[in-house]
Amino acid sequence: MAKADILIVEDHPTMREAMRLVLETEGFVIREASDGVSALSMVREQPPDLMFLDLNIPGTSGADVLQELKSDPATAGVRVIIVTATGEEGRDFVLSLGADEYFTKPFSPTALLRTVEQVLDPGGAAPATS
Repeated sequence: MAKADILIVEDHPTMREAMRLVLETEGFVIREASDGVSALSMVREQPPDLMFLDLNIPGTSGADVLQELKSDPATAGVRVIIVTATGEEGRDFVLSLGADEYFTKPFSPTALLRTVEQVLDPGGAAPATS
């Protein structure tokens, strides 16, 4: 089975690179966007299996990008993990907009991969590793 196509939407190049390196090591196909406008055009062109979406991106905010994705039938099925440095305050709001998971920075590579696995395989068919 091919590994998932993941779009990382994050305006900080260092954070984007760190996430890409962790995910590429696991064989995921990674695409990147640094703002909401380019993220939306990339998703419309080729919807990813999963999107990491930073809430604080230039231009169109992460919450607006999420609302636009979820309101369009062509992209409503894209799984979205919100990535934010603002802590837990926004969790309920973005989950109510349709985000699959809420992930706070900073995070470990292990936590990042575990979250990807949970969102891509909600049934938990993946073998548990201890």
